[in-house]
Amino acid sequence: MSENRHRGARGFTLIELLVVISIIAVLIALLLPAVQAAREAARRASCTNNLKQLGLAAHNYHSTYNVLPASDMWLGATYGDQNGGGSWTWAASWPVCLLPNIEQNPLYNAYNQGWVPNQPQNSSVVYSAISTLLCPSDNQRTRPVWPWAPMNYHGNFGGPGPIRVWTGTIETPFTCSTTNAIPINGWGVGTCWWGADSNLAYFGLEAILDGSSNTALFSEMLLGAASGDAVTPQVNSANHERGIFITNNISVAYNSGSQAAAYQSITACQNLPGTTYATMGQGNASWLIGFAWALGFNWHIVVNRYTHYNTPNKLTCLNSNDTGGLWGGMDGIVTANSNHPGGVNVCFADGSVRFVKDSVSPTTWWALGSKNLGETISSTDY
Repeated sequence: MSENRHRGARGFTLIELLVVISIIAVLIALLLPAVQAAREAARRASCTNNLKQLGLAAHNYHSTYNVLPASDMWLGATYGDQNGGGSWTWAASWPVCLLPNIEQNPLYNAYNQGWVPNQPQNSSVVYSAISTLLCPSDNQRTRPVWPWAPMNYHGNFGGPGPIRVWTGTIETPFTCSTTNAIPINGWGVGTCWWGADSNLAYFGLEAILDGSSNTALFSEMLLGAASGDAVTPQVNSANHERGIFITNNISVAYNSGSQAAAYQSITACQNLPGTTYATMGQGNASWLIGFAWALGFNWHIVVNRYTHYNTPNKLTCLNSNDTGGLWGGMDGIVTANSNHPGGVNVCFADGSVRFVKDSVSPTTWWALGSKNLGETISSTDY
């Protein structure tokens, strides 16, 4: 009797146990990519929704003021001696004027319009993170420059400078001083770096002659490599999209209408040696990319705008000889990028959000970035 009970208490053999473990491992290997894909799909949907909110906010702003927001604005009646820095200090970036339209009235009301955004009087605002401005697929949790609150969504500055500058929709303002400034939201704008140009802000949807459904308004960029990060981006590294790379082979022949010069520039950018390091020096650093949602400056393109130059998820390259130097400049190759596989989300001027693939041709990408150059494109082109 006891012998039969002993025989009935048989356990797993080692081989059987190994087979079960192997089956479980295979199932996990099969399921994990599906789970990760589902999570990324949810993050991409959230990113799409953020851009839709920004597009709607821009339209609501336009309904009130008949213009699209400028890339940067000097706030208040004075911006010089009173708040420090004069005409060389930071101005308010385009998200500041959209705050009421993205349900951020408390921050908008807290903004001290008599002081520029990088002064202590506005620290409680500019250090506050806004979820609508952050893409959940960006896995860098460290702010590029603490304590400034960053952003992933940038305004469209336009296509390559050799073809035509300021062809985008979130543009540099024109007026020359606060005494003759155009008031927007009761705020004035200043400086006269560029001279008169019909492509400069302020303008409304009527200026988008190529059609609002064919012209980009906002897209996304990954946050710049954190200041002090021990891992400096390289051309062939996994974090190359967070870097700013320097090449002096970018054309600075503005407004020449030359597609050949634009191709030459992106070719020079893409052909940098794989071991090339991004710039991380103080004042010329990769951490400038989107480091502060509230700060803007005319030629500091990398902070709050991008250019339709290099196609999505390629390198960002700047020319130290350009007007803006290592901050962007009128001919900066400031590239839209993301962690979404295969492309980037783009909010168009009609408020729609579409996914543009990395494989889009340069000429189509350039055309999507310009508001009034008369290019003919189809949705099947991207």
